[in-house]
Amino acid sequence: MNDKRRKNMEELNKTLKSLIGAEGDWLANLANSSALLFQFLDNINWAGYYIWKNGELVLGPFQGKPACVRIRAGSGVCGTAYQKKESIVVENVHKFSGHIACDAASQSEIVIPVIVAGEVIAILDIDSPITGRFNEIDREYLEKFVEILIDETDFLPLTAKS
Repeated sequence: MNDKRRKNMEELNKTLKSLIGAEGDWLANLANSSALLFQFLDNINWAGYYIWKNGELVLGPFQGKPACVRIRAGSGVCGTAYQKKESIVVENVHKFSGHIACDAASQSEIVIPVIVAGEVIAILDIDSPITGRFNEIDREYLEKFVEILIDETDFLPLTAKS
């Protein structure tokens, strides 16, 4: 099972690199990468980004049901990942203190910060209707996914603090 998961995640990252390799625009790359995640990963119901803007996380490109638009630093899983500058895997969102329920069907979540020049400029957020859907293999490869995104994308417009 883990070998199959690793192989699938390696293929995801390879596909991302070829998908966005010729494109540097941050908005286009976030949009296409969220669509790729939604298409590629099994048992997820939301995949997308929150962008740090004007002192809060603001909904960015995503796939799935409509979502919460604004999240404060330190609030919910995304705001906590922003504040701590670290990835978070939540096996059961109902046991995460302060979880923000944008979709009642979501049971587990993984959140990866997009860090450029030492600052979190965005958060990758993926939700699943399955408890325990995400594990350390997912974290490892999704952190690589974000590294590819950073390497291939011009995030300069998002690095200016407002």
